Amino acid sequence: MALFFIFTAIMKRVIMRIPSFFRNFYFLTAFFFILWLAFFDSNDLFMQARLSNKLKELEKTEVFYEEKIEEVKADREALLNNDALLEKMAREKFYMKKENEEVFVVVEE
Repeated sequence: MALFFIFTAIMKRVIMRIPSFFRNFYFLTAFFFILWLAFFDSNDLFMQARLSNKLKELEKTEVFYEEKIEEVKADREALLNNDALLEKMAREKFYMKKENEEVFVVVEE
């Protein structure tokens, strides 16, 4: 029992050395709430950093695909307006031929 009283007296002296502002209930509550949000919550700081990096990568790919879409639109417009280019593409990419022709595909190794 005497040990308990000695421990209590020592703890009181330690606690009294802490400034009263840091012993305030509202300060302690806010401190532990911020600590919880920063490190233990499912959306902690590390997760936010990973999501921010992922967002930047996705924005870069978005720009890339928007440029590709513009290229495809330009190619489509050129194909629809130029019959010679349309025939050339049909022959080269899809191996189409006229009725009296034969197609030979040469594969380089």
